[in-house]
Amino acid sequence: MAPFRITLCFLAAALFFPVSPGSAQEIRPLPSHQSLDWYPDEAGKPQPIETLEDWKKRRAAIIAGFEEVAGPLPSRDNLPDLDVRVTETVDTDSYTRETITFVSEPGDRTPAFLYLPKNLTPGEKRPGILALHPTGALGKKIVDGQSKRPNRGYARELAERGYVVIAPDYPSFGDSADYDFAADRYESGAMKAIWNHLRSVDLLLSRAEVDPEKIAVIGHSLGGHNAIFTGLFDERIKVVVSSCGWNPLHDYYGGDLKGWTSDRYFPAIRDRYSLDPDKVPFDFYELVAALAPAAFFSNSPLHDSNFDWRGVEKAAPKIRRIYDLHGVPEKMRIAYPNDKHDFPTPVREESYEFLKHWLE
Repeated sequence: MAPFRITLCFLAAALFFPVSPGSAQEIRPLPSHQSLDWYPDEAGKPQPIETLEDWKKRRAAIIAGFEEVAGPLPSRDNLPDLDVRVTETVDTDSYTRETITFVSEPGDRTPAFLYLPKNLTPGEKRPGILALHPTGALGKKIVDGQSKRPNRGYARELAERGYVVIAPDYPSFGDSADYDFAADRYESGAMKAIWNHLRSVDLLLSRAEVDPEKIAVIGHSLGGHNAIFTGLFDERIKVVVSSCGWNPLHDYYGGDLKGWTSDRYFPAIRDRYSLDPDKVPFDFYELVAALAPAAFFSNSPLHDSNFDWRGVEKAAPKIRRIYDLHGVPEKMRIAYPNDKHDFPTPVREESYEFLKHWLE
């Protein structure tokens, strides 16, 4: 793992500090993170993306840039046993909901809801869904429909549709409200959450009822961008649904990045990159494009006060070019409902049909 990480870090550094042994006139600055037309070659110089092999080199640099901000993803070799413990069981007509904890890493257990469909035939396998909740003290209870806000109960609704669903608490919410980011091994809360989410997928795949080739992630707001982050690091995920979860950094409150700098997100954006979107070594153009060929659905409302749809619309054709390069342009869908920072029923139902199409 070490040589690979050194190579990626070199690529990330090359995005900002291209060096040429020749004269100053020979130094060519790399294009921006908002362009998806280039990749850095071994000398750190930009080359046009013409093939999937070219894109793979850019994708490696994108992951390296993200890890420059979030910290490295720890090795997933020698993972501990999940040691799933059930503390409560709730039966409904269509599924059983278990309240569980599982070992995400030594010394830490992640709380979650696990929804198991009823009336399975012997040997039947269903798609598995990772449902990530938005910001809120209730944590996983939000996606179970227990909050006062409507249009957030997508974990429960997908369970009612027969999927196996896991809904973990994000660190600092729900039953993880007392999580201490300063005491863990991660450089950012975002990377800790990614780790927990990968372990949630591990748990889905440990279930006999789950088809390992049919895994998806869905989330709104906090859950929306974490769906993207998780899909970036987990190629087992075949479909990503992000509601009100992203736009380019320059379009996030006019480039004011303070909202990304809490302990549960990316403190380095403040401490290392001075809240300057031009200095941050990744952008959402890249992160979403790097999900290809996984199917991607974005809910980007016209009146979202957090994530301006105009930034999404600006990025969409550039991202679609990468889906075209993979030969799967139909796997990218962006909806622009006339709504606020919400996951309204019509577009939520559309996202469920999108999930069904690409999973089943």
